[in-house]
Amino acid sequence: MTLTSDDQSVATTYTTVDPRDGTPIESYPVVDVAGVAAIVERAHEAAAWWAGLGFAGRRRVLGAWKAAIARDAQGLVATISRETGKPEGDALLEVMLTLGHLDWAAKHAEPVLRRRRVKAGLMNYNQHASVGYEPYGVVGVIGPWNYPFYTPMGSISYALAAGNAVVFKPSELTPGTAVWIAGKWAEVCDRPVLQVATGDGGTGRALVAAGVDKVAFTGSTATAKRVMAACAETLTPLVAECGGKDALIVARDADLDAAADFVVFGAMGNAGQTCVGVERVYVEQPVAEALTAKVVERAKRIQAGGESATYGPMTLPSQAQVVSRHVADALEKGGTAVYGGLDSVGDRLVTPIVLADVPEDSDAVCHETFGPTVVINTVASIDEAVERANATDYGLGASVFTRDTHLGEATAARLRSGVVTINSVLGFAAVGALPFGGVKGSGFGRIHGADGLREFSTPKSIARQTRKAALNLLSLERSDRDMHLVAKLLPILHGKG
Repeated sequence: MTLTSDDQSVATTYTTVDPRDGTPIESYPVVDVAGVAAIVERAHEAAAWWAGLGFAGRRRVLGAWKAAIARDAQGLVATISRETGKPEGDALLEVMLTLGHLDWAAKHAEPVLRRRRVKAGLMNYNQHASVGYEPYGVVGVIGPWNYPFYTPMGSISYALAAGNAVVFKPSELTPGTAVWIAGKWAEVCDRPVLQVATGDGGTGRALVAAGVDKVAFTGSTATAKRVMAACAETLTPLVAECGGKDALIVARDADLDAAADFVVFGAMGNAGQTCVGVERVYVEQPVAEALTAKVVERAKRIQAGGESATYGPMTLPSQAQVVSRHVADALEKGGTAVYGGLDSVGDRLVTPIVLADVPEDSDAVCHETFGPTVVINTVASIDEAVERANATDYGLGASVFTRDTHLGEATAARLRSGVVTINSVLGFAAVGALPFGGVKGSGFGRIHGADGLREFSTPKSIARQTRKAALNLLSLERSDRDMHLVAKLLPILHGKG
């Protein structure tokens, strides 16, 4: 990315490049503080109209938007592939998964969020109680570059379905994807309900401070802390999806071929640039050697880069340096490179790296690597595997492989993460009803599913008195008789444990 400014009267622009070869793609404006404020002001005006459409009206528009994207899916695929360097097949899968979530959000917003009656309780027989969910207003979405469509749309789709307007600040590496989807929105809706503000970190900071009603952020844990501090100045609520250091546990009874397939898919797919990818494997000792051999066998078949690439280059070139540091630290502390090593790290491409017996205090175990590497460590038992898996500041996802259903469920329950898959990796990603998010340093709040719709809504409770109460307690002139009855009722209603 290159920032340019010809003179003071011309807005600063930057040019994106193809990470595969460094060739320029297109230039975009760096929207400044005044520009962001104007966008957010338009969004507030559009938000009132959008909320007023109601669930049925919004569902129609969202359906038309989904159809417009689907009809030109190859155009979006080409844009994603060019900006990230990922193969077009991976980009097509990203589009398919994303549209599934958009469809789910549009269809389920009404049953999840509409006003419903709740029981008032015996003592409140004269109250008609109900709860409903209302949109915040304007949601500012700050998205990442690794999945520039799927990840931010997890917030955008659900925020729109809940009745909010959205201002989307994409990564400076992938603005073309954001502009593309905003263009499709303009084809089906002439109101600025969805707008894009391209730019750098300053644009993101301006968005947080511009009076949005909620912020949805995806990125590193360190950056999330800065965003959270900025939100605190105005008490703006935040949902944060941060990094991960996901562990995959392999029991001695597991299907090792299936486990190896998913280890390689989870660790190497998208060049390892997946926040919920596999970075650590804990395998029981009796099958550790066999699993490692199967993982290496599959890693050898990967084609990094080129026309028939399994995965492409590092979208953010400096990430290769992070991979190199983590691998070097693992080897210096006594780990073994069973496939690949420091020589696997190039300027743009990183070929697969499989490490084994890496100390638990190494960077490759403790910190997010975000590259096509995986650590395979041997454990004596599932208990030890769970203990090691949980011994991290992160808690985004985890996986368990076993043929024993009870063991799988019990192990999943003990893992401290927002999502666990059993006998698969990323199996939750296409399930619209499942919420997604992390715990600990991996963030808080949820996207997707009913929880994702509620994340972008505020509950409003209404209690309507329908008749006079038998006991007149909501008065400054309560009678002795009524208070005497209250004293009698208390042990009857609540005296039993």
